[in-house]
Amino acid sequence: MPQRLPLVARKTRRIAHNGGRPAAGNGNVRLGVLADFIAFHLLLAQNASFRAFAKHSGQPDLKPGRFGALMVIHNNPGITQVALGRAISRDKSTITPLVQELHRRGFIRRSPSAVDRRSVTLTLTRAGEAALRGLLAHARAHDRRLDALVGNRKAALIALLRRIADGLE
Repeated sequence: MPQRLPLVARKTRRIAHNGGRPAAGNGNVRLGVLADFIAFHLLLAQNASFRAFAKHSGQPDLKPGRFGALMVIHNNPGITQVALGRAISRDKSTITPLVQELHRRGFIRRSPSAVDRRSVTLTLTRAGEAALRGLLAHARAHDRRLDALVGNRKAALIALLRRIADGLE
């Protein structure tokens, strides 16, 4: 039996097979060439994943990247803000507000670097460790839901996503 596509993919496929036009009366929006753009589908999948994670974590205001930032800081105590930005693929204009928010929430400690006085190092606070533990439980459950969607193709999907990320850097 063929595997059913997620709702967005089913709608997108229906639109794509209809010349980018919505079927009469179904209220779909025309995607045109977007229906065949990989980047557009990456965006849809990422947004759906972030919404589902925030919903199931019980933190609907959870913005993308907070969990990843906390995990990278946890795994690399004393990491600089610049290195964190590189690790989670954020530029200075987006990493600074993220770090400020985590600091404001009491999740991280910012300290001057002993090596470079222009740099700031980051470590998790006890509150940050506790928040990360809670988010990690939700992240594992969320990943199991994603695993169920991609089935035994997870390794191939991750390899393709890494290839895209590395190839576009």
